[in-house]
Amino acid sequence: MYSLNGKVALVTGAGGEYGIGRAIATRLAKEGADVVVSDVVSNPYPPFPPAGGGNKGGTSGWEGTPSVVREIEALGQQAAVILADVSDADQVDTLINEGVERFGHIDIFVCNAGSRPGPDRVPVIELEEDAWDDVHNINLKGTFLCCRAVARHMTNRGGGGKIITMSSVVGRQGSARHAAYAASKFGVIGFTQALAQELAPHHINVNAICPGIIDTERVSYIAAAMSSETISGEEWRTSGRHAEAMKQRNSEVPIGRVGVGEDVANTAAFLASSESDYLTGLAINVAGGLAMG
Repeated sequence: MYSLNGKVALVTGAGGEYGIGRAIATRLAKEGADVVVSDVVSNPYPPFPPAGGGNKGGTSGWEGTPSVVREIEALGQQAAVILADVSDADQVDTLINEGVERFGHIDIFVCNAGSRPGPDRVPVIELEEDAWDDVHNINLKGTFLCCRAVARHMTNRGGGGKIITMSSVVGRQGSARHAAYAASKFGVIGFTQALAQELAPHHINVNAICPGIIDTERVSYIAAAMSSETISGEEWRTSGRHAEAMKQRNSEVPIGRVGVGEDVANTAAFLASSESDYLTGLAINVAGGLAMG
């Protein structure tokens, strides 16, 4: 366990019931942090029933970010929702300013918001400019805007801080039909390394997490986007295809299962703690051995 007592964390992309953001926000709260949870809308995904792929949750009353706030408060910590589009500089500045106004400071920032898979998951010769731009506006520009705003706050107030960006194993080795996504996530790693060097004199650690296959709502949207069928992410998950796909992928991961949000949250909790004070500029795979580079 890590002591984050007295710390304030901000986690973007935190509204999904099965998502990495929710898992990180609640884990940081368990370690003693108060948490600002953010997403582009309160409930970014429609409610999915449990898919049999290893996820916890599946509650019919899931409301997105308000549900996360209630979970954090049940752990004895303070929490607040501030919605923002991370690709919009004004909204990002408002997010940081309102978070600071609410809690006085931000010590830990987890830049987790990501683009929803869809028209970008095609071969490059079929990739439309708008689809490319949508991915980069959220994944890369959004990371820049959020980290710039929170770094300004952290450097101005002094006292150090922790910034955690979210890349991907596909940000270390590209994959067919993932060109826009891979390019954005490669960019996140380069940005993380540059920012880590700039903020090190201010005692602000900046590290990236590179998840492999994590069983979140996004997995269903990825599978649906890459399917030869015309099918939505919701239909993919509820039809039984998702559970079958996860069963197959379990056998491909050396550790024997695909990841869940808690696996990424464990790494984030370490990077948010004082135990990681001598680590900066890293890109850490959380992939069960599926990617080792």
